Amino acid sequence: MFGIGGGELIFIMFIVLMLFGADKVPEIARTLGKTIAQVKNATNDIKSEIQKGAENQGIDAKSLSEMTGSINTKINKATEDILGDTVTNTNKIKEDIEEAVGPIKRQM
Repeated sequence: MFGIGGGELIFIMFIVLMLFGADKVPEIARTLGKTIAQVKNATNDIKSEIQKGAENQGIDAKSLSEMTGSINTKINKATEDILGDTVTNTNKIKEDIEEAVGPIKRQM
């Protein structure tokens, strides 16, 4: 999943838990789930509007399928870019925490 292994995923969940607390994590997950659902619904609405418009203009199904595929590709790339930025930011936070905790670990 986006180049994240099991250990890294657990570490990310631990950092999120530490940053936001146990009572906020379910709320964040719900909000993220709702946002993803809204994006999917908006995508489906756009697809249906494109199909209706294409049918009204007399565009054949093959051309419409190619356009829809292109739109899906762009949406998937945008989603990956957004998630990639999130992973990049999370990795930066991870490095910052490791830098801050490193001297503390050495003193113990």
